[in-house]
Amino acid sequence: MRFLMLCALLLSVGLARADALVSTEWLAAHLDDPQIRLFEVSVAPEQYDAGHIPGAFNLDWHTDLVDPVRRDIAPREQLQAQLRAAGVDAHSTLVLYGDNHNWFAAWGAWIFETYGLEQVKLLDGGRIKWELEGRVLTREASTAKPSQLILPEASERYRARLGDVVDAAQGRTDVALLDIRSPDEYQGRVIAPAGSLELSMRAGHVPGAVNVPWSKVVQPDGRFRPVEELRALYQRVGIDGQRPVITYCRIGERSSHSWFVLHRLLGYPARNYDGSWTEYGNSVGVPIDNPAGTVWRGR
Repeated sequence: MRFLMLCALLLSVGLARADALVSTEWLAAHLDDPQIRLFEVSVAPEQYDAGHIPGAFNLDWHTDLVDPVRRDIAPREQLQAQLRAAGVDAHSTLVLYGDNHNWFAAWGAWIFETYGLEQVKLLDGGRIKWELEGRVLTREASTAKPSQLILPEASERYRARLGDVVDAAQGRTDVALLDIRSPDEYQGRVIAPAGSLELSMRAGHVPGAVNVPWSKVVQPDGRFRPVEELRALYQRVGIDGQRPVITYCRIGERSSHSWFVLHRLLGYPARNYDGSWTEYGNSVGVPIDNPAGTVWRGR
């Protein structure tokens, strides 16, 4: 029985990875495919104007993928309008890429899946690999015949909320917590990376959370590490797909990158906590672990 379960797990992992990524070679050969809709989602959205992959549409994560007033993901009507303008319909395959190892491209993929879009893939290596290979970039604006796409309401299937994390931290649910921030953030030596605008009043991590920084899942050329390496990386901290996982970081974007690895590359049950440390660390009455013992000003 255990052998059959292992075989099923390995099969699901292989299928998950094959369905999750496209190579630069594949994309170069499919740039004119009318079923492909390509989006750039970069940490620095202005890179798009300086040069982007031909046919790509730009999604600015500051404005297009969020509701800045409510601090929430983009409303259905807002995202639907963006996708319609790019010609996305029910038969489209959506390929996302971006800078910085696909940080925000993964954020976009998470939001797309939250709104029920199933044919979503990342360009393995993102901008880094495309540029390293000297592939063509253009400044020409992309256009498409607008579609009549109808998005469903957002699902909670891949999204964790504050209450879910508190329940896991206090042992009320059998859910693994994965903190993907830097070791200094996890230990409480710093609140956030240098230059960050979104801050918490407290430093540390959610009790019971294990730390696997997002950077450990990628290679220098931007690609994800092989599945067997990713599986071993998480197994070392007790994450093996046998129980659900909640990922978190500071504002939810780095954790969507690790969510993509767990959910799409490994086939593990995973949710992303987009409130992350800026919500959890600012909440009143919730437990934290602060190994560094750092005391910050404020309540």
